[in-house]
Parts: sequence; C-alpha cells; structure tokens
Amino acid sequence: MISKDTRFLIVGLGLLGGSYAKALSEQGYHVKAIEINQLSIDYAIQKQIIEDGSVSDTDMIKEADVIIFGLYPKAQIDWIRNYQRYFKPGILLTDVSGVKGNVADVIQQELRSDVEFIASHPMAGKEVSGVKYSDASMFHVANFIIVPTEKNTQEAIDFLYELAKLLGFSHITQLSIQEHDVMIGFVSQLTHAIAVSLMNANDNTHLVEYTGDSFRDLTRIANINEHLWSELFFLNKENLIREIDDFQASLSDLKNKLIEDDADGLKQLFIQSTQRRKLFDKKQ
Repeated sequence: MISKDTRFLIVGLGLLGGSYAKALSEQGYHVKAIEINQLSIDYAIQKQIIEDGSVSDTDMIKEADVIIFGLYPKAQIDWIRNYQRYFKPGILLTDVSGVKGNVADVIQQELRSDVEFIASHPMAGKEVSGVKYSDASMFHVANFIIVPTEKNTQEAIDFLYELAKLLGFSHITQLSIQEHDVMIGFVSQLTHAIAVSLMNANDNTHLVEYTGDSFRDLTRIANINEHLWSELFFLNKENLIREIDDFQASLSDLKNKLIEDDADGLKQLFIQSTQRRKLFDKKQ
C-alpha cells in the first residue's frame, strides 16, 4: 500500500513530526513539511530530514497522498477546517495527538466525504521539543496505537499497521476512542499529574544537591509543555479526574496502613506492586 511514490506531508515539524519525517526519509520516501517556524524548516532541509518545506504552500497540500499531523489537538482541527479544500480526493490523514475524544470524532464529522481521517497515537516522546531533537530510534522500543471508528475503512487501518512497521514501532495495537482515552488517562496523564504535583509539593531549591535516582526518575516528566498538556488534560478531564480519585484512594490506603501501624498490610501493598511491576517488565 505504501510505495516509494507515496508522498508524505508532515504538518507540524516538532519532535514527533520531525521523528516521523526522519524515519521515512532515511528509508527513501518522499517527505515534505508545513511548519510555522521557518528555522525549523531550514534545519530539517539541511539535515535531510525533509526534501522540502514551507510555512503555507498549498501546492504541497494538493500533491500529498498522506498527511501526518504533529499539531496540538485544537490547532489540528482548525487546520483541517481551513485547508481541507486543497486535499486531493482519496488522501489519508492521521495524527499523533494524545487525546482522541473531541478531536478525532470532530474531524470525521466535518471532513469531506472523499477524504479519510484515522487517528493514531505513537506512545513515544522526550522531555524536549523541536525538530532538532528528532530521533527515529525512539520508536523502536515504543507502542503504536491505532484508533479507528465506524467511519474508517479496513484499508486505512491496514495502512497504519504498515506505517507503524515502517517507522519501527515494537508493538502495534488497536483501541476505540473511548478505550484509548480511558487508558491514556491512567498510563500517561495521571503519571504526568503525579510528577507535576510532586515537584510542586516542596519548593526547596536545594533538592538537586542531595536527591537520588528515585526522585529524578519519578519527576522526569515534570519537565512539561504547559500549553500542550493543559489542553490534553482538559480534553480528557473526566477520565483524568476519575483516575486522580482512584490514585488518591490508593495513596490514602497506604497512609492509613502507616497510621494504624499495620506492618503486614503495608508489606502486602509492596508485594502487590512488585508483582504487578514484574508483569509489566515481561512485556518490555
């Protein structure tokens, strides 16, 4: 389905968009990009991450067979509204957005009938941003989630399986919008909320002088893009609030074990968490 003649257009040449472009370009595919930052375009061309790029060249849109969106969710919706008149019939659109509800369904409702959008989510990233940090190798240990709806064709689903394999993802799976957003509320958004809360719980500026690996590991993702993550949190707030409630209940349970001097109960929590972590590690 994907051939060397397939023309990819990346819209939003940040870390993920740049990494997609790099992975595809390294394998000899045609990759161009639209990006509001001209410096990012210049860098990507110089490093041969893309063959060409523009701030707003509609000819690039017209010739694209596949568009991959590396934009914030709301910006992605607005961009499609403004530019879908330039899409060629039969073009396939996909994204990297961390939330699908109120995003993928909105796009599909407003999209032309001769164009297909199918949501996807690469579970990869770094605590840095921008195309200069693009790294195709980070996909090799990452999961890729395809999020189709009843509006999607089997051909589009098959295309994303093929794309994910080309990009080098280690595991590819498929979820509904609802399943995806529930899952992401726990494994991604709750973990970021915990890391942010931990960093905000103590304003001691000398922590760096005596902290250990456990604190660094727990707070690695607290280095966070406030614009993107606030948007993601609000788009998925019902799922995230429920996960926060469940986490607070679990933390309160541990606290009560301490208050009640319940050594056996505390040890059982440690045993359970260790067993669950071992099951997780087997999947890596």
